[in-house]
Amino acid sequence: MDAPREKEHLLSLKVMRLTKPSFVLSCPVICEQQDIFSRGSDGLQDLLPKLGSVQGLPAVALGELLTLPQNFGSIYLGETFSCYVSVHNDSSQIVKDILVKTDLQTSSQRLALSGSGATPRPELEPEGCIDEVIQHEVKELGTHILVCAVNYNPPSGDSMYFRKFFKFQVLKPLDVKTKFYSTEQLPMRMRAALQSDEVYLEAQIQNITQSPMCIEKVSLEPAPEYTVTELNLQPDDSDSSIFGAITYVNPMDTRQYLYRLQAKPQQGSERGTFTKGVSSIGKLDIVWKTNLGERGRLQTSPLQRVSPGCGDIKLVVLQIPDSITLQSSFKFLCKLTSCCERTMDLKLNLQKAGTGLSWMGISGKQLGKLGPGDSLQIELSMLSTIPGLQSISGLRIIDQNLKRTYEHDDIAQIFVHHAQTAA
Repeated sequence: MDAPREKEHLLSLKVMRLTKPSFVLSCPVICEQQDIFSRGSDGLQDLLPKLGSVQGLPAVALGELLTLPQNFGSIYLGETFSCYVSVHNDSSQIVKDILVKTDLQTSSQRLALSGSGATPRPELEPEGCIDEVIQHEVKELGTHILVCAVNYNPPSGDSMYFRKFFKFQVLKPLDVKTKFYSTEQLPMRMRAALQSDEVYLEAQIQNITQSPMCIEKVSLEPAPEYTVTELNLQPDDSDSSIFGAITYVNPMDTRQYLYRLQAKPQQGSERGTFTKGVSSIGKLDIVWKTNLGERGRLQTSPLQRVSPGCGDIKLVVLQIPDSITLQSSFKFLCKLTSCCERTMDLKLNLQKAGTGLSWMGISGKQLGKLGPGDSLQIELSMLSTIPGLQSISGLRIIDQNLKRTYEHDDIAQIFVHHAQTAA
């Protein structure tokens, strides 16, 4: 980035971005014995090394070569922007009180990078220069403008001032998608081994740059109300990632990460519960390196989870068999959790369970009082009457204080099959 020099000023300003070289694949020139290049006619033999081929070798220069950047290049969010600022005295006179100031203007703010509050340099001899390296971690997307201002006093005594603008774009390096799962969304056979108040976060991270990268760390920094367990490690080694020692991600490739979240117990309660409505879970912290070791870091905004509405009472099936034989009874275990801020006096009513199942037991059983955030477990029995995949319905919970009925249908499914007879 060379700023055009203005003739009326004694000083000139140059700005150059500092970046590492890139790999370029050269195109080989294949040469055979009957080709004109191999016969050396008309002095073309001297041109062979310049074209990347040597007589006797079918192909050379098949590897990647390091090439210095030819333009400003791409800058990605989370990387460190480095530039070299040079002010040169092109005149034959001594310039005094030189102050160089650089700012970075984004769409939302103006950041002072250097020179703010600094002491001016007393003088600058002819052909002398003031050099400075500036580094800044970019944290915003979009257009950035580097503003370089120079203030000095020429021999005439009148203060002189000029500034130059250098515009560049900051691009998005990663595409991060997240999705939350509660235990109610998991298959029934998995729920017995899990706690009903657990939430799982799936993070999909895609490399949308034009070069490969090595992801060093992907961690979830939870909000103070939650604890997190990383599920991206080998089951036999808690320190080994499932992706191996090096997570190498090519352009447009995606890696998936899974985390388990649990709410911390509230004061006076043994177990925590997730709050209803919208809650902040935490932030994802991602650290990567490019193919030449340039480091980048990206932290997402707070992840918001919308808790599914469960009303005043939350019902979860803890244990249930996968299948049963026809005309046999079975038991399953349920858990009731209060999600309201009042004490309820509950009663259990059993209505028609469906076409292929029938309730066993007494309807109208008193369950007792249930305080805010408290839970209780109930065991229920049923009889299978029709084969096939049957849905359990007809469970009614009545709050006797407010005379309010909570209906629970299609709470679980069970497969009913004929008993196998011996041959």
